[in-house]
Amino acid sequence: MAQEEIIKQFETQKIRTYWDDEQEKWYFCINDVVEVLTETTDIRQYIKRLRSRDMELNSVWGTICTPHQFRSTDGKMHAVNCASVEGVFRIIQSIPSKKAEPLKQWMASVAAERLRQMQDPERGIREPSIEFEKEKK
Repeated sequence: MAQEEIIKQFETQKIRTYWDDEQEKWYFCINDVVEVLTETTDIRQYIKRLRSRDMELNSVWGTICTPHQFRSTDGKMHAVNCASVEGVFRIIQSIPSKKAEPLKQWMASVAAERLRQMQDPERGIREPSIEFEKEKK
């Protein structure tokens, strides 16, 4: 299964992502998304409390989360939970944050950009990516 790993930029924070060719979906690192939304320093503890507060989310956690290996800054591979756009939207519903709506819009644009590139592969060459456009502003 071919998977393309890319670090995407949302505002000033990085979100680890990967594209799954087989499923034709983007997957986003849940820890990175939670960090963006909450600005917490203890992401694991926040997720643990989130799951204990939202029993419905907790009951589907295993179906919306997919472990994926990312290379960390120390060069080692570490497994982290990732979710598709739909799964991340479900997680976002449980987190009160003023960044929720901008993050959902950003994720939708990331997904739409990939679909456009799949329909017209030369488009990626002709047009700058979302990240590049935001860096220029």
